[in-house]
Amino acid sequence: MKIKASLTVRNTAATAAVFLFCLTLIYIVTGHTRKQTFSHDLKGEAITKAHLFLNGQVDAATMQSIYLNNKAFINEVEVAVYTTGFEMLYHDAIDNDIIKEDRDMVNRILEDKGIELTIGKYQGVGLLYSYEGTDYVVTAAAYDGHGHRNMQELLYTLISLFVIGLSLLGIVGYLLARSALKPIKDITDSAARITETHLDQRLPVRKEKDELDELGMAFNELLERLEKSFTSQKNFVSNVSHEIKTPLAAIIAQLDLTLQKERTHEEYKASIANALNDARGMTQLTDGLLNLAKADYCPNQIKMEEIRLDELLLDVRSAMLRAHKDYHIELVFAQENEDDDRMITVFGNQYLLSVAFANLIDNNCKYSGNHTSVVQISCLQSDVIVSLSDTGKGIGEDEIEKVFTIFYRGEDNGQVKGHGIGMTLALKTVRLHGGDISIRSHKGEGTTFIVRMPHI
Repeated sequence: MKIKASLTVRNTAATAAVFLFCLTLIYIVTGHTRKQTFSHDLKGEAITKAHLFLNGQVDAATMQSIYLNNKAFINEVEVAVYTTGFEMLYHDAIDNDIIKEDRDMVNRILEDKGIELTIGKYQGVGLLYSYEGTDYVVTAAAYDGHGHRNMQELLYTLISLFVIGLSLLGIVGYLLARSALKPIKDITDSAARITETHLDQRLPVRKEKDELDELGMAFNELLERLEKSFTSQKNFVSNVSHEIKTPLAAIIAQLDLTLQKERTHEEYKASIANALNDARGMTQLTDGLLNLAKADYCPNQIKMEEIRLDELLLDVRSAMLRAHKDYHIELVFAQENEDDDRMITVFGNQYLLSVAFANLIDNNCKYSGNHTSVVQISCLQSDVIVSLSDTGKGIGEDEIEKVFTIFYRGEDNGQVKGHGIGMTLALKTVRLHGGDISIRSHKGEGTTFIVRMPHI
C-alpha cells in the first residue's frame, strides 16, 4: 500500500473512532437527560394528583375516569397514594398496577425520601409527600413514548451523520495526504530526471524550512559532490586522452622512421634518445595530470596536517636546485613574525603544497633570463603571504586571466618546455587549502605570483 493510501486509511480510522466516541457520548448523555427530565415530570404529576385527591377537589372515581380516558390516547401517568403504614388510599388503575408496590418498597421510600424505578419499558418514581402535617407515600409510573421516539430519531440522525462524516473524512483525508505528499512526488519526479549526463539538475526546494526542504538540500549537496567528482573524472580522462596522444604519436613516428632502413650505431642511439625524451615528457605530463586530479578532491578526502611553510619552501628549493643546476632560488623571510611559528604554519597536504610551490618557482625560473625566482614570506593577522617574483618579460593584461587555464601556453610556448598544467594545478591546490593566487605583472617588468593562505 502506498503512503498516500496508508495515511488516508489510518487518519480516517483514527478520526472516525474519535467521531464515533463523540456521537456515542452525545447519545448516552441525551438518554440520561431524557430519563432525568421524565423522572422530574413524573414527580410533578404524582404531587399534582396526590394534592387533588387529598384536598378533595376531585373525587377518586373522576380521577380514575380521566386516567382511563386519557390512557387510550396518550401515555398517561399512573399514580397511587399510600399511607406510611402501607394502606392504599388511591390508585389510578389497581387492575393494571405498573409498579406493584409492596411493603419493602414503601419502607425504602420512607428511608430514602424517594426512589426511581424502571419496570420493563416503564419508568417510575416513589416519593414522600407531606399534606397538612401528614406524610404520604406517592408512586407514579408511565411510558415516555415521546422521549423514546426522540431518542430513536436521534439515533438515526447520529448514524447518518457518522456515515456522511466518515465519507467526508475519507475524501478530505485523501486530499490532505495527496497535498502533503506532493512535494515528495515532485522530488521523486525531479530525481528520476537526473542521470549521469544531467547531473547539473537539482531537486526542488520550497524554502519553507521544513523536513522536506532539509531532505532536498541534503540531496542537492550530495549531487553537488557527485557532479564535481564526475566532472573531475571526465576532465581527467579528457585531459589524458588529449595530451598523451602527442608524445605517443611522436614516439611511434620516431621508432617507425628508425625501422624503415638500416642505420648506423650513432643514428640508433640518437633515435632512442629522442624516444626516451618523449617518454620522459609523457611521464611528466602524466604526473601533472594525476596531481591535478588530486587537487580536485574535497578537503575531507585528503590527509591534512600542520605544515610550516618556511620548512616546506626550503625542501622545495633543495629539490628544484638538484633537478635544475642552472636555477637560482632566493628565499626571503620577514623578520617581524619570526618568533611566532603559528604565523607561518598552515593546515594542509604536504605533497600537494610542495608540487604547487614547485610549479610556481619553476614557472618563475623558466621565464626569467637568469633563471631566478625570489620567494618572500610575510604574515598578516590571519593569512600568510608568499610572493614569488621573476625578472622575465612579464605578462600582458590580456593574458593574465588565461594563465591559470589548463593547457594554456603564453607567447613563449615555443621556447619554453611545458604542458600548461602547472599553473592550473597550483591554483586548485591553493584554493583547496582555503587560499588564492593573484598575479602582478607588466610587460618587460617581470611577474610576481602572490599566494595568500590562512595560517593556524
